Amino acid sequence: MKVEAERQTKGKTTKGKTKELTLIALMAAVMCILGPISLAIPISPVPISLGTLAIYLASYLLGMKRGTISCLVYLLIGIVGLPVFTGFTGGIGKVMGPTGGYMIGYIFMALICGLFAEKYNGKILQSFIGMILGTTVCYAFGTTWLAIQNNMSFSAALAAGVLPFIAGDLVKIIIVLLIAPQINKRLKAANLNTY
Repeated sequence: MKVEAERQTKGKTTKGKTKELTLIALMAAVMCILGPISLAIPISPVPISLGTLAIYLASYLLGMKRGTISCLVYLLIGIVGLPVFTGFTGGIGKVMGPTGGYMIGYIFMALICGLFAEKYNGKILQSFIGMILGTTVCYAFGTTWLAIQNNMSFSAALAAGVLPFIAGDLVKIIIVLLIAPQINKRLKAANLNTY
């Protein structure tokens, strides 16, 4: 009787881990699909990308730990050379280049956005605040890296790598906050608790 109960518990744990890994892989795949889609703007060396939209979504749906893992998986896929970064590029050179700080910033953005979504159970205002804070940290990493790599002043890097993107990132955050709660309800209804 005890052995049977332990076997059932182990089976549930294995199923739970499989579901968890599947969700992480699925969100990493979403990042790989949206990340390369970009638009270069003539005033900035930093392209506009849908990668941040995917990170906001993953963080909201999966929470801090799983959302960050999916972001790390995405970055590792790109580092090994698959064309999942902006403009369908890949490789370590992209991460070490002028815009690499923003990609490193994705990790911290996922941590912060996921923490707020998880801690406040997906409440819109708190998730919005978390996404703004996460984006600010990502901007700080990216701007510092861009300034160092391009031998620019911090204010020039800020003008090139942040100011043109604020409105677009706000739109992405709003889109995620409109669709993610609905997706989350469906996941929970399917017994795919995300956090």
